[in-house]
Amino acid sequence: MTPTEKLHAMGQSLWLDNISRSLLTSGELARYISDFSVTGLTSNPTIFEHAIGQGDAYDSAIHQLTASGLSGEALFFELALEDLRQAADLFQDIHQATGGVDGWVSLELSPLLASDTAGSIQAAAQQHAQAKRPNLFIKIPGTPQGIGAIEESIFAGVPINVTLLFSRAQYLAAAEAYLRGIERRLEAGLSPEVASVASLFVSRWDVAVQDAVPAALHNRLGIAVAQQTYQAYRELLASPRWQKLAAAGARPQRLLWASTGTKDPAASDTLYLDALAAPDTINTIPEKTLHAFADHGQTGTAMPLNGGDAEAVLASFRQAGVDDTALATQLQEEGTAAFSKSWKALLDSIQKKSAALLAKENP
Repeated sequence: MTPTEKLHAMGQSLWLDNISRSLLTSGELARYISDFSVTGLTSNPTIFEHAIGQGDAYDSAIHQLTASGLSGEALFFELALEDLRQAADLFQDIHQATGGVDGWVSLELSPLLASDTAGSIQAAAQQHAQAKRPNLFIKIPGTPQGIGAIEESIFAGVPINVTLLFSRAQYLAAAEAYLRGIERRLEAGLSPEVASVASLFVSRWDVAVQDAVPAALHNRLGIAVAQQTYQAYRELLASPRWQKLAAAGARPQRLLWASTGTKDPAASDTLYLDALAAPDTINTIPEKTLHAFADHGQTGTAMPLNGGDAEAVLASFRQAGVDDTALATQLQEEGTAAFSKSWKALLDSIQKKSAALLAKENP
């Protein structure tokens, strides 16, 4: 078996962390599905900023939508949903074959709603309805303000990808929101079958501390946090609370590894895929990293259910002066700010393209 087939056989879903119109029209995404065992896809504002801002693949659509009177966020979401509907259709057979467990694509809410719980709830319902695809997640950040929006959206029946999680504590807060939403649906006589994933960002931990710890600790913090979180995930799935919901027909909120591209040029380019092999999880993979893993990835034993050496490794970082609790909060805040920056750049790029295309048509 190929490295990607081995991971898939182990019970880990491989999702592509990228989308662009050329990826769809060239047949490349279809090839990743057939050749690399890719069974889903995620997007975010930074991905769309790169896709739309570079080249002319979106120019015709931007021109048509501008001429129809759309601009700003409304225009962007039309562009994004056109791509994501095509991707969702490519994954539809997988979605059906797995009973809705796999075959998902994801659309992020406007990062400008990160502190607006009520606005996030409304936008999540609106965008999921606008997408008209059952296998599309709405991404809501697992920030303190986002937790309430996650619970209410799950209660409303909107599939949610909880994004920007950086620690076990943040993951557990997101899991609690999911559980409450499902429990409330059962109390209201509604179906508990509302899908969700919880996305833990990994590599940003190692980038943040690389210059502050000894070389022996380089590229170990993100994996330790992931191991610690995986232990909490498995414990939750074994808990009486979850077993009761599962017996009623609820589906697990699967743990997803995000930010799994290697940032350190001195480290293996498949570092996080090799280390994060774990049943009943998802790894969403940058395109470059997917190619590297398909070529020379190494899948060893599955991640231990008990967290392995995570606590010992985290203790070493604390001795080196790293406050992982404070850093988790910092990373989440920085991630929110980075997506907001990309969002503003994305809307600015669309506005400039719209103006240039109209000027070209009407010199």
